[in-house]
Amino acid sequence: MSIDPTRTLPLLGGLSPAQFMRRYWQKKPCLIRQAIPGVQPPLARSALFDLAGSEDVESRLITRKGGAWKLRHGPFGRRQLPSTKQADWTLLVQGLDLHVPAAHELLQQFRFVPEARLDDVMISYATPGGGVGPHTDSYDVFLLQVSGRRRWRVGPVKDHSLVPGMPVKLLAQFEPTEEWVLEPGDMLYVPPRWGHDGIAESEDCMTCSVGFRTPTPTQTAREVLQRMIDALEAPEQEPHYRDPAQSATDQPGLIPEALQTFAAKAVIEALNDMHSLHCALGETLTEPKDIVWFASGEPVEPGQGARLDARTRMMFDARCIYINGESFRAGGKDARLMQRLANERRLSAKEVAALSPDAFELLNDWACSGWLHGLE
Repeated sequence: MSIDPTRTLPLLGGLSPAQFMRRYWQKKPCLIRQAIPGVQPPLARSALFDLAGSEDVESRLITRKGGAWKLRHGPFGRRQLPSTKQADWTLLVQGLDLHVPAAHELLQQFRFVPEARLDDVMISYATPGGGVGPHTDSYDVFLLQVSGRRRWRVGPVKDHSLVPGMPVKLLAQFEPTEEWVLEPGDMLYVPPRWGHDGIAESEDCMTCSVGFRTPTPTQTAREVLQRMIDALEAPEQEPHYRDPAQSATDQPGLIPEALQTFAAKAVIEALNDMHSLHCALGETLTEPKDIVWFASGEPVEPGQGARLDARTRMMFDARCIYINGESFRAGGKDARLMQRLANERRLSAKEVAALSPDAFELLNDWACSGWLHGLE
């Protein structure tokens, strides 16, 4: 669903998304009491423990005894998890929105930030004293308390050095400037690189973290360039390198300067193809994570609408539609309807019926791949 940026939201403490982004986004923390009144955990404790035992779910177990920290990666069988009566441990399950509809619906409430920046919902289950220690993240995060109580200490970080020899990244010098206890329904926004430390103060303490993607220049260049290379096609009758002015040489191992210039020109011309670059970026941004897979689906029947699968990532730009790492040219009414599908994550039966035959066939290809489903 799309969200009106000018409409005030209880989720943001009575601010509109536009006001929140202008005042707080990547600037300073924001505590919101009762952002979601009456909130319920997206799944029960037993279901969470079962999920942590799945091969296609990323999970971590962090335990602390005195000053000694331990980190283990899942999947975890039930007997591998500590007793819920034991203090000072935390179970983290990543990508909850891919597996639990309630978590997917929670993520949709944050679509006032571009889809290209949204990442996932992580849930933290902790027993009293449990946490991951004082740390910073490279990304923005909304921390929603959904069960129990957690005390948060937050502050700007001047010294980013870490405690050496630890399996988790703990700030060596953390000096919090604010401290709050969050009850169910309360939410805390923390910008990137701000120190924060959350400690469970009750049994069955559950916190949902809505995180965002923050790629680095190197990571972006590597992924986009690889896709541009894969898509590079030679035109018909492409001229080859020629060097009629090449003289005889007594240094056959020396690379000719003219060949270096030829190569530089070829690479620069390829990089200057903005359509190819934008296409590669769109495909990169919608590429599903490695642990995501889709089961075959059924075509959309006449008279049905369509909704995107929770695992599907769909975006667009001025020329193309991007879905799950693939790109498609679209124009006119079809483009507007596909853009609506990306924004709202669904189309009504009337809107599906308005697609051209080619676009409807494409929609059904996606349905058969499990990327979207028919909607009564």
